[in-house]
Amino acid sequence: MPRYFFDTFNGRDLMRDDMGIELDDLERVRIEAIDALPDLARNELPDGDEHIFAVQVRDEQGRVVYSATLDFKGKWSSP
Repeated sequence: MPRYFFDTFNGRDLMRDDMGIELDDLERVRIEAIDALPDLARNELPDGDEHIFAVQVRDEQGRVVYSATLDFKGKWSSP
């Protein structure tokens, strides 16, 4: 089974995945990357009103096979 590496960006720091996980296919890679974004955001918010969170997935050869981003913006409404 192929191994994939999920590098994450929390708006400040890039965390490189050196262990990876084995997944059956690219659809599972996509699902895992998308599922990681809310957890990444949950750990960082509510620190500020603007954040971009990202996951980039590499295969065993180091090629990027999938990437996903989540853009958070909070804004006060005027009375």
